[in-house]
Amino acid sequence: MEDFSFETQAIRTQSERTQHREHSTPLYLTSSFVFEDAEEMRASFAEEKERNLYSRFTNPNTTEFVDKIVAMEGAEAGYAFATGMSAIFSTFAALLQAGDHVLSCRSVFGSTHSMFTKYFPKWNISTTYFKVDEVDLVESLIQENTKILYIETPTNPAVDILDLEALGVLAKKHGLIFIVDNCFATPYLQKPIHFGADLVIHSATKLIDGQGRVLGGITVGNKELMREIYLFARNTGPAMSPFNAWVLSKSLETLAVRVERHCENAMKVAEFLEQQQNIQLVKYPFLKSHPQYEVAKKQMKMGGNIVAFELKGGITAGRTFLNKIQMCSLSANLGDTRTIVTHPASTTHGKLSEEDRLEVGITDGLVRVSVGLETLTDIIHDLKQALA
Repeated sequence: MEDFSFETQAIRTQSERTQHREHSTPLYLTSSFVFEDAEEMRASFAEEKERNLYSRFTNPNTTEFVDKIVAMEGAEAGYAFATGMSAIFSTFAALLQAGDHVLSCRSVFGSTHSMFTKYFPKWNISTTYFKVDEVDLVESLIQENTKILYIETPTNPAVDILDLEALGVLAKKHGLIFIVDNCFATPYLQKPIHFGADLVIHSATKLIDGQGRVLGGITVGNKELMREIYLFARNTGPAMSPFNAWVLSKSLETLAVRVERHCENAMKVAEFLEQQQNIQLVKYPFLKSHPQYEVAKKQMKMGGNIVAFELKGGITAGRTFLNKIQMCSLSANLGDTRTIVTHPASTTHGKLSEEDRLEVGITDGLVRVSVGLETLTDIIHDLKQALA
């Protein structure tokens, strides 16, 4: 399938057909698989023979989903997890030892931040943060025990952009494992491995599913690193369910057309918001006003579906805006067919101190819009009446 286009790989990468010659891959809702005889069973568990053993290890549905993402990202191997956070935790836990150090951008998902600051110190694993505008300082923060360089781009929720190429060169120079959370961009818009990333992580719950139905996560990349991650996951059990893998594999067949429409709508929404008087800042990677616009254009195909903007009036204005929304959904999820509006300072990041929120660009008036697939005029009409 390597010679086929992105869209064709997403549609035509399939599990081997059964004797029934089905056109669409069936569900394999089985916990285990049987063997012809004792020798086949021994050889399979000794990994002398590649086959399905137990759905905590492999399953035709999860294998198909992994194979698609591996092809789309230009990776060598991968593993599918129950959630995006199980993918992130398992990836780090498999690769780190007590005494290791992680260098990470401060703008990371809240649960990832908790993992770095609350749980890893218990195992003598330390983390140093740098801000999105401090990429020039990253090299000076590398320690003798630094093992992993980790970023999200675009970031959540302020949609800042980090230079994948520059960080990839730096990671290679110092022998660091470069890991990128590519959730906001998807492999359709951005391929971090092409810029030097060793591993790429997705919360498949978001744009990969795209319809708010199931949870899932996946890590893909270098086969030697993925071997360590696979062995860790095989023994600790954070595997994706076959049903969720089946749903997500089907979702990938429409990823390209969905994401293009998301991006087209989001660009128009961002341009509309820039014209509103009670908004003092709009951030969208493909707006020329975005501080990292040139970097975004270099490494992304389109700007993504997330628009962030800052209302005048702080938390009160943010809550008022949410209360006036009529069509769009109020939810903490993103990447859905439905447009979703979130006010991070009073909801998802409400327990953080103001200082911590400001460090990652979450002002009191910041609103995050996950622009959906509804008719553009309907999305803008709802935002306009809520802003009025």
